[in-house]
Amino acid sequence: MIFSDDFVFGGATAAYQIEGAATEGGRGKSIWDVFSHTEGRVVNGDTGDVAIDHYHRFKDDVALMAELGFKAYRYSVSWPRIQPDGTGKALEAGLDFYSRLTDELLGAGIDPWITLYHWDLPQALQDAGGWPNRDTAQRFADFSAIVHEHLGDRVKHWITLNEPFVSSFVGYAAGRHAPGLRDPQAALKSVHHLLLGHGLALQALRAQNVADIGITLNLYSVQAASDSAVDTDAARRVDGFQNRLFLDPVLKGRYPQDMLHDTAEFGWLPAVQEGDLELISAPIDLLGVNYYTKYLITGDPEHPDLVGERTGQLDSPYPGAAHAREVRHGKPLTDIGWEIDPDGLHDVLTRLKREYPAVPLVITENGAAFDDELSEDGAVHDQRRVDYVREHLAACARAIEDGVPLKGYFLWSVFDNFEWAEGYAKRFGAVHVDYQTQVRTPKDSALWYSRTMRSRSLDQ
Repeated sequence: MIFSDDFVFGGATAAYQIEGAATEGGRGKSIWDVFSHTEGRVVNGDTGDVAIDHYHRFKDDVALMAELGFKAYRYSVSWPRIQPDGTGKALEAGLDFYSRLTDELLGAGIDPWITLYHWDLPQALQDAGGWPNRDTAQRFADFSAIVHEHLGDRVKHWITLNEPFVSSFVGYAAGRHAPGLRDPQAALKSVHHLLLGHGLALQALRAQNVADIGITLNLYSVQAASDSAVDTDAARRVDGFQNRLFLDPVLKGRYPQDMLHDTAEFGWLPAVQEGDLELISAPIDLLGVNYYTKYLITGDPEHPDLVGERTGQLDSPYPGAAHAREVRHGKPLTDIGWEIDPDGLHDVLTRLKREYPAVPLVITENGAAFDDELSEDGAVHDQRRVDYVREHLAACARAIEDGVPLKGYFLWSVFDNFEWAEGYAKRFGAVHVDYQTQVRTPKDSALWYSRTMRSRSLDQ
């Protein structure tokens, strides 16, 4: 046995990626509904209108998870399914869906973990200014309180935000995700208002006696491609945008001084008002870590090993850091083009222990996209995903041996699903989904992970 009996093994999904039923029960439009229906935004023009139809099939999906041995499931609540315009009275149909889903999980012996915001901002709030608008943070706190009022008697684990880096910089600066803007000032205001929303939601849920609550950040091991001044400074900036701009206010109560200096030209600092950082840095019970890859960074625009156009100047998520670019360092790639480097996960976890105040950690997402297909024998033989998960769990085990307070691991994702701007072209799931028939088929990785969850060992 490598992992202790109290180490949490689970799987994760997100509402817009799996639910479908985009207009049922009075659900309003989210920014992802509008974005995915805008020509040229999503591969093949795909949308989440149907996704994997989890809204109608959740009982079968929960039964499958139970059969595979999942004991914890992280899912998100669709904000516009609860409040179509992001404000006002909650829809009973929306609350009822999540109540039934929660009861189904508990009945199957699966512990529910709720993420309150996984990128599906109600479009009405975006029309009113979105996350650059300070009022959105308060609206999020109100929404969080509503959800907890209805589910808090059964759900014990709560995550406020998923990957605020993506919501802010990829959505408002790079324009690759909803709402699809390229406005650096708006992106930086969004950073602060997302974190403020976390702080206000934390305050609201504490008032309702929530005892296990945190935030999920997508963190990276960031290294310079060489010892040159231009590379080390570029790596500093990327580490600042990706990691420290979120970690420092949440865990240290301040924004990094170098990042305040580097981004001052965009005029976002007046968004930070007195008392905000006290709210943002209020104690949390867990920090969720999403990890997928490691960054090797250069500041040389002519470097021969630059990663492709995704990190080019036009759609760089880093305001004012156009020449901070990723380079390949010879590792195998996932189907989405991310290098596989489990050592980077160990680096992230040990850095958190070394440089930040102690807080329990949970891997809330880790996984890989591969081009999976059903074989003639009716199975999906995704050995590369098996290897990927095994190697990253081994990195977790090493981190625990090094004294990191790591308490759990959630595989991304339980099911193939709508992969944001990639549509249905990329498959992250341990369970294969035929998008035409909605037939679910556990892949070899699901069967391997099932044995791992039961044995708590990688040697099986």
